[in-house]
Amino acid sequence: MYKQRSFSNRGFRDRNDNQGFRRGNGGRRFGGYGNRNSGGGNRIKSFDPSQVVASSVSVTQTMEIETVNTISHSFNDFNLTPRLLNNVLSHGYTIPTPIQDQAIPEIMNGRDVVGVANTGTGKTAAFLIPLLNKIEQYRNSKVLIIAPTRELAAQIEMELQNFARGLGIYSAICIGGVPIRGQIFALNRNPHFVIGTPGRLLDLYEQRKINFNQYSCIVMDEVDRMLDMGFVKDVEKIVSNLPRVRQSLFFSATLDANVTLVMKRFVQNPVHISVKTKDITTNVSQAVIKLNGREKIQVLREILDQKDVTKTLVFSRTKHGADKISKSLLKENFQTAVLHGNKTQGQRQKALDFFKRGKISILIATDVASRGIDVNDISHVINFDLPASYEDYIHRIGRTGRANKRGIALTFV
Repeated sequence: MYKQRSFSNRGFRDRNDNQGFRRGNGGRRFGGYGNRNSGGGNRIKSFDPSQVVASSVSVTQTMEIETVNTISHSFNDFNLTPRLLNNVLSHGYTIPTPIQDQAIPEIMNGRDVVGVANTGTGKTAAFLIPLLNKIEQYRNSKVLIIAPTRELAAQIEMELQNFARGLGIYSAICIGGVPIRGQIFALNRNPHFVIGTPGRLLDLYEQRKINFNQYSCIVMDEVDRMLDMGFVKDVEKIVSNLPRVRQSLFFSATLDANVTLVMKRFVQNPVHISVKTKDITTNVSQAVIKLNGREKIQVLREILDQKDVTKTLVFSRTKHGADKISKSLLKENFQTAVLHGNKTQGQRQKALDFFKRGKISILIATDVASRGIDVNDISHVINFDLPASYEDYIHRIGRTGRANKRGIALTFV
């Protein structure tokens, strides 16, 4: 357990990374490790979790407040094709999660669905399983799945391959950071599923390598994150080129005004399903680390030196800041890798793979890693820089305490 040192509070200003904007629009670059804005600009929106952490003196356990959802089905009740059902059961699925229990029957009935659910609630399987069932029965159908980040798209595609084993159903993944030629080749094979990020999908559309009008089933996953990352115009353009007659599935962790505006254009007479919980579980203990005027990088080193800190995800607000943190730690012989929007897809995948396999114990990342990263043995999440919002904070700390394991989330303030 982390031993709290006597740090006193010191406020600071954060910066906007803009790490998700497409076609290389990087965030602002600043000196130092993110304590104050240079040039006296406006304060950047940030969320200080002190108000939701019960104590800033020691690591504390927080309450779990979760919506109670009655499960009405087993996977045997969904009338899946025998081969698909076998894949689902062999994948370890026996009892559906609440979002799966409610969404799968509606999707199989051809309804448009709006699902509001937290990360980690099983929503990927909630849409993949019924869509695979549809494709196996009607081979002429095609599905387009749009995700905000490369990592989430890759995770969806991996889960799809597990469920589609032996079904003769093929997919293509279309994301940035890797050569487009291989993706064009994959699209030319007329796959049943295309999974991609908005920027790369539009690049392929503008080159006339993909026709959005051919897809009778469309999934938009984590729409709130998509809009946060600056994909508003991209999403609007994709939606405007979709076929009018289609099945539309829309998943988001929140339904604020901007998300609702996109939703209204995207779905028709949808079924609304909400299994959103209060976000924080007893598996994640939280603490605020007060700096007392000390350099954040020095405090980080002291934390990482402790024996119980085994696998750590460190969040930086900016790409430049993440690189600086990593370089500083490497000089002290810490094993680190960096994951952010300026890295190629190969570099990002290698960093994540090394982290998962334990070849490195520290991953330094921007919020590109706050969703779609599924690593079950992360012992600590450290918010080196404050997140922009409560939702971002929840997604960050949700990377630890997974698979019924304990996790610790620390935030520098």
